[in-house]
Amino acid sequence: MFAKRLYADESNVQPNATSSFSEYKITDYGYGKNNVKIMHVRRDGPVHSIREFEVSTHLKLESKKDYTEGDNSDIVATDSQKNTVYVLAQKYGIRAPEEFAILLSSHFLNKYSHVREAHVHIEEYPWERLTSSNGYSTQKHNHAFIFTPVASRFCDVLLKRNSKPIVISGLKDLRVLKTTQSSFVKFVNDEFRTLPDQYDRIFSTIVESRWEYTTVDGVDFCQCWNKVKDVILTTFAGDPNVGVSSPSVQNTLYKAEKTVLDSIPQVGSISMQMPNKHYFDFDTKPFKNVIPGDTNNVFIPVDKPSGIIYAQLDRSGLKSRL
Repeated sequence: MFAKRLYADESNVQPNATSSFSEYKITDYGYGKNNVKIMHVRRDGPVHSIREFEVSTHLKLESKKDYTEGDNSDIVATDSQKNTVYVLAQKYGIRAPEEFAILLSSHFLNKYSHVREAHVHIEEYPWERLTSSNGYSTQKHNHAFIFTPVASRFCDVLLKRNSKPIVISGLKDLRVLKTTQSSFVKFVNDEFRTLPDQYDRIFSTIVESRWEYTTVDGVDFCQCWNKVKDVILTTFAGDPNVGVSSPSVQNTLYKAEKTVLDSIPQVGSISMQMPNKHYFDFDTKPFKNVIPGDTNNVFIPVDKPSGIIYAQLDRSGLKSRL
């Protein structure tokens, strides 16, 4: 079935008994170990800290003989890659996922001269120290933690031989909502439009963003990640008492990206996507005898379909890899 779709005219497809590998070229390749789960505990006396991750390591070798000839002599087994994650974590600890990804990718290139390129992807589990209250004060627990999935943190590090690492950080699953100060008006009005101008609507989205650093020297990756998250939340919500107006998702997204570039000079490029999570007004008109008045406090969550808005903002002259 696939072959019939691939060739428009089967009569022109002739078997070639003399085909050889020289007629074809492997244009992309690599292998690795995905989703290596690891928790690192740091003990400073009675106070403990934890970081939990899923780590994926991918290698690209100088030779392709494992593919073309079935020769495995250059392969660093995926099981060895998994063990490397645990050994380096035990030896050096883990402070930030970006730093650990750089450490891993550098190790693979330094240890194995036939490795051409290393790519490490890390996702972090959102644990926070548990806080307890006695009615008068709050205190963070020394060794108890709570899972707080406000947003998920991830990073990608790509390191090629004789090159500097490409470091991309990101966040996802940051779900936010505000009940007012969001509008969407004066958009294209043609024969396909049924949506009226919306001067005051619920604005809800699940933010995903990734940003690329122009340098890794002296960068506090944890501080930068928290800064980006804070910028996104502040741009979306505004002042706690007065809020901020959003004429479109596009405008809110652009302002957040611009503020990140303005406030973190080591970031050269940032991309964001904001899908609509719709909450439509419940139609009260058929029920005026039961619920008189025009104020509507009931909305219907609609999961699908949904709009998707995205953009990437780069500093001038930067060639981004996002």
